Amino acid sequence: MSTETVIRLEGLTKTYKTGGGEVHALRGVSFAVQRGEMVALMGPSGSGKSTLMNILGCLDRPTSGQYLLEGEDVSRLGDAERARIRSKRIGFVFQSFNLLSRMSAMDNVALPMVYSGNGHGGRERAARALQEVGLGHRGHHRPNQLSGGEQQRVAIARALVNNPSFVLADEPTGNLDSRTSEEIMTLFRSLQDRGITVLVVTHERDIADWCGRMLLLRDGALVGDERRVPRELVR
Repeated sequence: MSTETVIRLEGLTKTYKTGGGEVHALRGVSFAVQRGEMVALMGPSGSGKSTLMNILGCLDRPTSGQYLLEGEDVSRLGDAERARIRSKRIGFVFQSFNLLSRMSAMDNVALPMVYSGNGHGGRERAARALQEVGLGHRGHHRPNQLSGGEQQRVAIARALVNNPSFVLADEPTGNLDSRTSEEIMTLFRSLQDRGITVLVVTHERDIADWCGRMLLLRDGALVGDERRVPRELVR
């Protein structure tokens, strides 16, 4: 694993103003993630993990503190700059796959290149990304012709196609059975083995056990940062 820092948070806070006062969703969160790490972000409902995920994904900005992405302070960027970061440097994987039903797997994978203005050679790159997730033969199928596990593999290929700084996966196995969940987590581990940084947001401990590191949030604060041997390595 590289010692290059991909993500660094320093004293991150997020406060929401409500009719009854203020809600402190994040309280001084600090940590760093190195290139090639696979990290689980866990916490109970109301812990702040969704707020933190939105900031990491450049969907929101912190109230105070810094978010450095590969050394660049993205904490105070405006909407247009954050949209640029999202489209070019962050690969998103969602629980519900978020594939466009009328488009083929190939076209779904190619979408991030269209949005980022990086469409040159798009179909070739999309084909390679599908090959990397074991679906090179399914590129012309639409989502309703694919299983849930295959749809999530298409979503992972879409997340990878722009060579992002890191992949942010939000409950990526939440709609899958246990066997398919293991296949998806094995795929994420293979990405890590290639030096790709992966953050998995989950409330399931058995999913977090696939990661070599677990960050635990509670009441907006980071209360745990545990490194351990990932699940399949102890079998």
